[in-house]
Amino acid sequence: MPSRSSRHGSERHTRRESSRNGERNRRRGRRGPYSVYVYRVLKEMYPDAWISSKAMSIMNSFVSDIVERLAVESARLVRYNNRTTITPRDINSAARLTLPGEVATQAVTHSRVAVAKHSALKHSK
Repeated sequence: MPSRSSRHGSERHTRRESSRNGERNRRRGRRGPYSVYVYRVLKEMYPDAWISSKAMSIMNSFVSDIVERLAVESARLVRYNNRTTITPRDINSAARLTLPGEVATQAVTHSRVAVAKHSALKHSK
C-alpha cells in the first residue's frame, strides 16, 4: 500500500500536468451575479474610481435584496389581481411602492425606456 504522502504527491503532479497541457483549471466560485454590472456602472460614472472586493460584496447583497423585494411585491400585486403573469406594469408599481421618492421615479423612467427598447428590438426581428 503506498504511503499517504506519495499518493497525494501523485495527485498534485497530475493536476500540474493537466494545467500545463492547456486544459482549463476549475473556476473559482462566482462573486455574484451583479458584480459585473456594478463595476460597469461605477466605471461609467467615475472612470478613475475602484472598488474593493468587500465593498463589491456589499453592493451585490444590496442589489440582490432590492431585486428580491421588487419580485415579492410584484408577485403580491399579481395575486391581488387574480393573474398569473408578472408584467412590466406590475414591476413599475412594485418599484413605486417599494423604493423611496426620487429613486422610484428614476426607476420607473428607466424601466419604461428599457421596455420600449426591448419591444422595438423584438418587433424588428
